[in-house]
Amino acid sequence: MELILLLGLLIGLLVIGVPVAFALGIASLVTFIFMDIAPVVAFQRIATGVNVFALMAIPFFIFAGDLMQQAGIAERLVRVADAAMGRMRGGLGVVDVGASMMFGGVSGSAVASVSALGSTLIPLMKKQGYDADYAVNVTSTSAILGILIPPSHNMIIYAAAAGVSISVADLFMAGIGPGLLTGALLALVAWLVAVRRGYPRGTFPGWPAFAAAVVGALPGLLTAVIIFGGVLGGVFTPTESSAVAVIYTLVIALVVYRSLGFSGFIAAAQNAVRTTAMVMLIIGMAASFGWLLALNQAPEQLAGLLRLISDNPIVVLLLINLILLVLGTFMDMAPLIVITTPIFLPVAVEAGMDPVQFGIVMMLNLGIGLVTPPVGSVLFVACAVGKIRVEEAVRTIWPFYLALFAALMAVTFLPALTLTLPGLFG
Repeated sequence: MELILLLGLLIGLLVIGVPVAFALGIASLVTFIFMDIAPVVAFQRIATGVNVFALMAIPFFIFAGDLMQQAGIAERLVRVADAAMGRMRGGLGVVDVGASMMFGGVSGSAVASVSALGSTLIPLMKKQGYDADYAVNVTSTSAILGILIPPSHNMIIYAAAAGVSISVADLFMAGIGPGLLTGALLALVAWLVAVRRGYPRGTFPGWPAFAAAVVGALPGLLTAVIIFGGVLGGVFTPTESSAVAVIYTLVIALVVYRSLGFSGFIAAAQNAVRTTAMVMLIIGMAASFGWLLALNQAPEQLAGLLRLISDNPIVVLLLINLILLVLGTFMDMAPLIVITTPIFLPVAVEAGMDPVQFGIVMMLNLGIGLVTPPVGSVLFVACAVGKIRVEEAVRTIWPFYLALFAALMAVTFLPALTLTLPGLFG
């Protein structure tokens, strides 16, 4: 009865438009009272949920991403990708994917990627004769790469929510292979669709121009090298690396590029504070909600239900993927990570999946949800930039979904794709 009340309230509140954080909090508080547990326990669980040292990295990584956006680093990455791949037929689509892979490696945010790159590439693609739906679909789906390619603050949330000892550094390394594979599949689809539609071929600007573009973007690209290399080499922890990322970004934005003014700094700080407040509020509320799920043995009940359906590990993993995909289309990523990790992780481990591998599976599943209606926040941002309706984009986005699903199946059933690098360097 308690689980029905908890989940029923959450679904009902979300249906009538209550923000996710407040829906989680209200559903939890009412259930606490129904179970005759002192309401103060709900607030204790909220405080415990956000009182995790690893979560300190989140505001710094968000701030670093916003600083990069304000400093115009995205435009420099676009120039590199355009010089390298723009001469292909429909090359701007492939450029979009390549730029998203590079920007994802320095920002770690899908929303930041689609905002920064979309504002540059979508108008440029439309101006050069590309259809708006194609520009939006390439930009939104490739923005997911920022979740997979380290650093990713969502991986930090997963590590904190797992309840077992999972190294954030291992998660960072585990995301590289799937990120590169997903990027390659999206680039292939972008090229095939561009060829089918007869989009124009670009021109190679020459090796001097290419070298100049690389040199101009190199300081920004080194952000990912410094963060990942420092963590891998034991120079600093993932949490400390987030602060290093902010300091380094400020140095290159103010001293090297000289592209960040006072107004840009204030805008980045305001956006980082706003985003961090939203994320941490959601994490706290979701922690209280997740505690009630655990108290009412939701993980055990779900595992029992899945075992009734099938005891085949392949079927169980496919069902977990299906559930996560559906949930990802209705809720934001951060609360889903906190809520579903304690529920599905034990089931996945029982089916033979490593916790690090499951973390990447979850990142990709919920990332797909970011570009899938009815919520699909990343897709909505791209449509707003491209000035088209979501319905127009969804009609032709299916080839990109196929690429994402192919990557998801590979990550789910090929453990070496995610576990090789952590095994070598972890």
